[in-house]
Amino acid sequence: MDLDLNGRIAVVTGASKGIGLAVTRALVAEGVTVVAGARSLGPDLPALVDGHGADGQAVDGHGADGQAYGVRRGTHGRVVFVPVDLAGPEGPIALVEAAARLGGVDILVNNAGAVTPRPDGFRSVTDDAWAASTALTLMAAVRTTRAALPEMTRRGGGSIITISSVNAYLPDPLVIDYSAAKAALTNFCKSLSKEVGRAGIRVNTISPGPVETGLWLGDAGVARTVAEAVGSDPAEVAAQAAAGAVTGRFTRPEEIADLVLVLASGRTGNVTGSDFAIDGGLVQTL
Repeated sequence: MDLDLNGRIAVVTGASKGIGLAVTRALVAEGVTVVAGARSLGPDLPALVDGHGADGQAVDGHGADGQAYGVRRGTHGRVVFVPVDLAGPEGPIALVEAAARLGGVDILVNNAGAVTPRPDGFRSVTDDAWAASTALTLMAAVRTTRAALPEMTRRGGGSIITISSVNAYLPDPLVIDYSAAKAALTNFCKSLSKEVGRAGIRVNTISPGPVETGLWLGDAGVARTVAEAVGSDPAEVAAQAAAGAVTGRFTRPEEIADLVLVLASGRTGNVTGSDFAIDGGLVQTL
């Protein structure tokens, strides 16, 4: 199936690992120029970004903090890395400005976010913790979207895909602040879709359940944090979470990336204001 994405420009937040990295790889394979935003390159993104173009010439540019960013033209698309702190107001603006210098924004993937399990309960979540969860999980998407909309309008339309979570409608006291922020994020995207649809801009959300990423399975991930709190084993905690899905497993980042590709393409040109759960049947209510 030809998704007709070749030559488009995408902005992906939280692009250095997990779902964001998988989305970046998938978009590049379709011929998309990806402006990848994160605090640091991480261990895997350098394979896509090395600071040189296809002809071997260095590519100049700088992020919001003055760090140089690099471009590598891949076999199909290319990647531009912009080091930004998306939890603050300047990072999203700098990220979109980098895309504007390349021509604009056709696709925005709001993926940045983080979760901290709260095994000690609601009263352990301080005002600062609530503010941090809201800043990265909700406001990073709000600010990046606000910055990207003029570029999308100028180019005649676009697609905004936001990675939310099943916790938006499956509240969990273990991640109480994360659940609340994701609920607000999904609501924001649904509301925005009604405003910008006539401008040719589509807004949709993807709501994963547990995913095979460091957020769940890493050294500081949910499984290990919960296991340490209850005196269990991280593998056992992960197995119990996987057993909650009908499929009996976690979602793979690449499966979410494939859904992003379809939603970014004209193949879903009349799909907006929708949420797509990819949770292996974890949520069993209508």
